[in-house]
Amino acid sequence: MDVLIVVDLQNDFIDGALGNETNYEIVKPIDKLVEDFNGEVIFTRDTHDENYLETLEGKHLNIKHCVKGTFGWEIRIDTRGNKVIDKPSFGSYDLVNYLCDLNKREKIDNIYMVGICTDICVISNAVMIKNALLDTEVIVIEDLCRATSEKAQKSSLDILKSVQVNITSLKDLKLANK
Repeated sequence: MDVLIVVDLQNDFIDGALGNETNYEIVKPIDKLVEDFNGEVIFTRDTHDENYLETLEGKHLNIKHCVKGTFGWEIRIDTRGNKVIDKPSFGSYDLVNYLCDLNKREKIDNIYMVGICTDICVISNAVMIKNALLDTEVIVIEDLCRATSEKAQKSSLDILKSVQVNITSLKDLKLANK
């Protein structure tokens, strides 16, 4: 079985509080990938409370974003009834635990990852997943991920490669369509 994880494809990261034009470019291709994916699709959603600026993370990144229940918190594309995991931090133990349970029921062969931000939430979750599911391929689709900068994108992908996360592009992706 294959799994696709769409990391934090939320309005605040597309054209909201922390959005930019390059993030918008991956929305339609990810939507198409979700539509055609033959396997389980899981969305993560960065989730903060109103007091975000008072948290340790908020003191380092003092831009209020992804506040639960707001438009900025919502996932940009239709989740099509797939699982959504709210995560209060960069990485998600709930996501890892869900994947481990799923793997016990039906072996996961490949976990594909796309989304925002490669250098923060994608890398955090990819490393956590790689450590929890040692015999499962973790694959980041680089052209369907965006980082805070081009330099951060390259550095993040290099780090992911060094911990045996595979990096591929959409055009090189060999997925069986539905």
